[in-house]
Amino acid sequence: MSVKEAVKTAPVPAPAAPEPPRPGRRHRAWDEVPRWQIYLPLSVYLLFTLIPFYWILLFSLRPAGSTSLVPWPMTFDHFEKVWTDRSFATYFQNSVLVGLATLVTTTLVALAGGYALARFDFKIKRAFMLALLCSQFVPGALLLVPLFEIFAELKMINSLASVVIAETVFQLPLSMILISNFIKNVPYSLEEAAWVDGCNRLTAFRVVVLPLLRPGLIAVGSFAFVGSWNHFLFALMFLNNQEKQTIPVGLNTLMGADSVDLGALAAGGIIAAVPVVIVFAFIQKWLVTGFSAGAVKG
Repeated sequence: MSVKEAVKTAPVPAPAAPEPPRPGRRHRAWDEVPRWQIYLPLSVYLLFTLIPFYWILLFSLRPAGSTSLVPWPMTFDHFEKVWTDRSFATYFQNSVLVGLATLVTTTLVALAGGYALARFDFKIKRAFMLALLCSQFVPGALLLVPLFEIFAELKMINSLASVVIAETVFQLPLSMILISNFIKNVPYSLEEAAWVDGCNRLTAFRVVVLPLLRPGLIAVGSFAFVGSWNHFLFALMFLNNQEKQTIPVGLNTLMGADSVDLGALAAGGIIAAVPVVIVFAFIQKWLVTGFSAGAVKG
């Protein structure tokens, strides 16, 4: 038999069965929406968000009396005025001290209290958690009178320590709840394994649990720092001496009864906003991770 005849008489292989369709990307309704319908509202929102910042930057950089919409010629006289003549260097230093002290005290106390809420069971645990949640509905203004009387008895009026304590009290409930929920996400078996290896509870917490809490601690610390940096009432009520006042109170002194120096006020606002922007720029990743992880369990 020739090769051609063998090829003709050879059985034709059956066609292969079609492969089952591979699971593709899950179809979502918003995939059919044109991109411009998403980007256009976001662009409008971004425009309305950035215009006030540009307006503040414009007033702070253009000369006094100018009505130009572009800060040219550019001047830094307003910044020099508020930094030296209006004592903003002192206000800035006081705000940094209060913010860092509030960050440290709030984080340490919230860490201890959050660990107790996450790992121990006691009779009034639910009532205590309910009290923490209810305290978030209490405005800071209601705490002024009792705190002022306490600090007056302790001779702490006109002291930065009084503002730090007040800010810690105000920031602590939410911080403790976040830390508690974040610790619950750490498997308890990790601590038990450390105990088996000979560690006590404190050492196991420091070596095993604490490194895993870094995003939560950064989130709580940054929240406490920014809250104390922007708070106005406590510094206004508890600090009488101008050398002890913070930036929010310093901004208030730039607004007179009859006139307002818009250039100096805008420069002071830029000085007050820059540290917060820098902090959030560096910790954005940790902040989102910390708040999202702390809100999983409750």
